[in-house]
Amino acid sequence: MPITIDLGGAPAEEDCAQLGQTADFARINRFEVLAYRAALIGLFGLPPAGCVLKPQANHHDFGTYLTLGLVIGDEADLGPARAYAEAVEDGIGSWLEAGMAPPVTYDDAEATCHKTDVADVVVGALATTRPDGTGRFPLPTFATIHTNLSAAFPAEAARFAALIGEPA
Repeated sequence: MPITIDLGGAPAEEDCAQLGQTADFARINRFEVLAYRAALIGLFGLPPAGCVLKPQANHHDFGTYLTLGLVIGDEADLGPARAYAEAVEDGIGSWLEAGMAPPVTYDDAEATCHKTDVADVVVGALATTRPDGTGRFPLPTFATIHTNLSAAFPAEAARFAALIGEPA
């Protein structure tokens, strides 16, 4: 039987959409959860075979909200699955840890989306974490984030390369 570990809906120290308060909650909640998925992939890589990071519905008296779940399937090799689960289970504190600006900011319950979709969030993180002209990364974590996002989101990596005039 698959095991699901709930990883939350956004970095722990960040504001996020609030069920029953945020206008257009369902859309913004999904956007934040998918951006959070990209942030965790940037820092920790794609989940190992037999595991998947995906939105999970949670039912509440006020409605349904999403959080990110790590689903470990029956076919997963438990060694790599356990190691990955241990790496991601505490999540991250802020979007900046993943080289990302907050995709949504809040003024009271009013949300302002700064990107149109998760692809834009990934391209922004690739821009933030890119190497300098000599190929060196200003921070070791940037190398990890840039490499992981480029591998996990090849279309976005090609789009970023085209934006800066480099071959994909």
